[in-house]
Amino acid sequence: MYLKNYNLKNKTAVVTGAGKGLGRACAIALAEGGANLIIISRTKKDLDEVSKKIKKTKSKCKSYVCDITNYNQIKEIINKQSKIDILINNAGNNIPEHFTKVKTKNMEYLVKINTMATFNLAQLCALKMIKTKNRKKIGGAIVNMSSQMGHVGGPIRSVYNMTKFGLEGLTKGMSIDLAKYNIRVNTVCPTFVVTPMTSKFLKSKKFKKEVLGNIPLGKFAELSDVASAAVFLASDAASMITGTSLLVDGGWTAK
Repeated sequence: MYLKNYNLKNKTAVVTGAGKGLGRACAIALAEGGANLIIISRTKKDLDEVSKKIKKTKSKCKSYVCDITNYNQIKEIINKQSKIDILINNAGNNIPEHFTKVKTKNMEYLVKINTMATFNLAQLCALKMIKTKNRKKIGGAIVNMSSQMGHVGGPIRSVYNMTKFGLEGLTKGMSIDLAKYNIRVNTVCPTFVVTPMTSKFLKSKKFKKEVLGNIPLGKFAELSDVASAAVFLASDAASMITGTSLLVDGGWTAK
């Protein structure tokens, strides 16, 4: 009886950065939960492959090639949708540099994609959600993809820390403003997951050993660990959870 709250049937979910890694995993998991998908990525080939997987679950899927830092383009995509119930605000990036050597152009790019674009997309989707007549009854969910680095510092990650700590603050503020519409806002904060983005860092044996030494469970997170957390927060099973973080970090921040 209780498990029916995990069912996402008749829900429409937007997922950004859906072509690879965490975004891809979240999009497929939401479809497996019964949601219809609107997937966004910069690469058509990736979107086509994910779309095929989603359609096998019998869920509907629309895909759009778009760079989420292009505000006008993303606005056009969101505004043309008839309904949005869930946003997985996943697109983001990292350029590891020592604080004293951070290049201004890299810092500005990371702020633009990890903070400003995330804000803009959340605002556009929230406005669309609010327009649904029975929103208060059916509820809505925004899941911002954060990181354990939104809770603790890390070497050569000062700019990433800045953007993810900012995302945690944004999530709390949004959750208060959107609560009256029954739109919940939370973050998922993974530790290191083996994805196309992290695999280049994890090639270093020294770095890999250091990372695993910081995770009490002694293993990297799987894509399914993060996707399951996002689906839970998007579902009615989490109907009383807003303005907080779900740490999928193997105990990294418990120390």
